[in-house]
Amino acid sequence: MREIVLDTETTGLDPLRGDRLVEIGCVEILNRMPTGQSFHVYINPERDMPAEAFAVHGLSSEFLATKPLFHEVADEFLEFIGEAPLVIHNASFDIGFINAELDRIKRAAIPRERLVDTLLLARRKHPGVSNRLDDLCSRYAIDNSHRTKHGALLDAELLAEVYVDLVGARQSQLLLASDSQDIRVSAAGDAPRRQRSVPLAPRISAAEREAHRAFIATLGDKAIWNEYLPAPTPVAVGQA
Repeated sequence: MREIVLDTETTGLDPLRGDRLVEIGCVEILNRMPTGQSFHVYINPERDMPAEAFAVHGLSSEFLATKPLFHEVADEFLEFIGEAPLVIHNASFDIGFINAELDRIKRAAIPRERLVDTLLLARRKHPGVSNRLDDLCSRYAIDNSHRTKHGALLDAELLAEVYVDLVGARQSQLLLASDSQDIRVSAAGDAPRRQRSVPLAPRISAAEREAHRAFIATLGDKAIWNEYLPAPTPVAVGQA
């Protein structure tokens, strides 16, 4: 299943009061594992940058003045996310800003049914404690030491790792890896197949095997499978 882990940076907290998007970062995951494909863009918000927001992400008005407007990157963004579910930490915040920008250019809003809110998942799994992204990175031993400020792509990459742990996908993959090994079976030698390193224990008991032998004995010499048994090796004259 294809999913998109998404994060944004903005000029403030409320798109209804004139705050705008300034950065979008997306990471593609397939079957709960990052594929290495990503989408990242800085956006000119066409307004000033409040000091409070600058302190969070470090994106200045001067830096953003040369970046594209949202309507110039909207098609590329929408093409990248496609119809995939969107994995977002505190999803209502980010999707509120994205849908406000889409509304400005008369494009359809992204429905909330597509959202996977990792903040809600974390609160259910770890109730009564802080579940900020930094807290989750620490909890799952994910290195976030390079996160000195918020950044949409960096935060999306960290969230992708957190999400894999949060839903238990990494543990399942580790168990599968420890239970099996890759072997090559094709003529070309490049088609992997998984095989258990230790065969499963037999599920038939000794008593069941003995009961089966006793039943076979009642069928006598005319059982049909006797026709497929190899003929006995003849004994040479003079040998006993």
